[in-house]
Amino acid sequence: MAKVTRRTFLGGAAATAAGVAAGPWVLRAHAQSGPVKIGVVLPYTGVYAVLGESITQAMELVFARENWTVAGRKIEMIKEDDEMKPPVGIRKTEKLIDSDKVDILTGPVHSGILMGMRDKVHSSKTILIVSNAGADAISRERCSKWIFRTSFSNWQPNQPMGGWVAKNVSKEVFLTAPNYQAGKDMMEAFKETFVPAGGKVVAEDYPKLGETDYAPYLTKIRQSGAKAVYCFFSGTDAVNFVKQYDQFGLKQTTKLTGAGFLTEPDVLPAQGRSALGVITGHFYTPVLDNPTNQRFVKEFREKFGNKMPDGFACQGYDTAETIVRALKAVNGNTQDKEKLVAVLEKTEFDSPRGRFRFDPKSHNVIQPFIYIREVKEVAGGLNNVPIDKVADVRDPGTGCALPA
Repeated sequence: MAKVTRRTFLGGAAATAAGVAAGPWVLRAHAQSGPVKIGVVLPYTGVYAVLGESITQAMELVFARENWTVAGRKIEMIKEDDEMKPPVGIRKTEKLIDSDKVDILTGPVHSGILMGMRDKVHSSKTILIVSNAGADAISRERCSKWIFRTSFSNWQPNQPMGGWVAKNVSKEVFLTAPNYQAGKDMMEAFKETFVPAGGKVVAEDYPKLGETDYAPYLTKIRQSGAKAVYCFFSGTDAVNFVKQYDQFGLKQTTKLTGAGFLTEPDVLPAQGRSALGVITGHFYTPVLDNPTNQRFVKEFREKFGNKMPDGFACQGYDTAETIVRALKAVNGNTQDKEKLVAVLEKTEFDSPRGRFRFDPKSHNVIQPFIYIREVKEVAGGLNNVPIDKVADVRDPGTGCALPA
């Protein structure tokens, strides 16, 4: 054992005292000079892989504009494939929080994964910016001060559509959606305004997520005698449903309507002319005539091989823009989470969808508009053309001051 003299003891004690005095500041300064780690939990395989890709591409577009450096700190995205499986998504979330020590989380697509992530995010005080999953509960009874949503609640695109469909399409509707949280949420939201407007739900049916053969469901629709269908499908489910709906001969007798994800630009090329005339409700379409959207569409197509941005890309854009603006407002300090939350609540900017802002009561995005859109042939291609709109659509969530 080394001999400790009075001089070395006093010198060590002084150094220790100086370290204690300077330590917290030195540690903070060191931590804040490292990269901002953004954990991304999205599907990169499976039925919703195209959604994960669009969200990620638009985020990368925004960060590239900033040269991947904000407030003097490099931006580092750590991407994890949740495979659209709640146990996988929850495990990846835990890895990003506990092992990677991310500063901010974003994702997921699947509402079930979001609900599974919620408690870990809340208890660890990790800021999560939801870039897709619309589970209504996250803006309501399960909301958290640490969770913001830049995409939509499942209620938002569908509740305005109920009254509109009853008035303009049919008062007899068949409802169908995948058998998971988002599908059920969206159909309930539609009914909120459809039934009071005199609408009658002839029947409801919920195929499994990832279904490839819709013939049994389409047979039920035909036999029901309904004059219209209102549905929610997305990704490859949307491609299969819309094409088989047309092949089954239902387009001529039963008007197809639904949540906007049904005919987004990620699936329209594969759906082709089968999608013509389909009417949907959504907060975005690439044909919106505003300067931010025009620039976004131009840059996105240039960067990603002429790919048309969809609503998922708009969500990715708004997620990254929100992160960039918040980091600049706190000068790159991601350790003072209370301050970061306060800044996020006040975030406001011109988005491709219109003026972006959060509802401070629910931390859910306020949709500038829900556009009622019809698939038409424009400029030699298919796109969702607005034919009507509903302004200032806020989820009815009331507050996030909840216990863990």
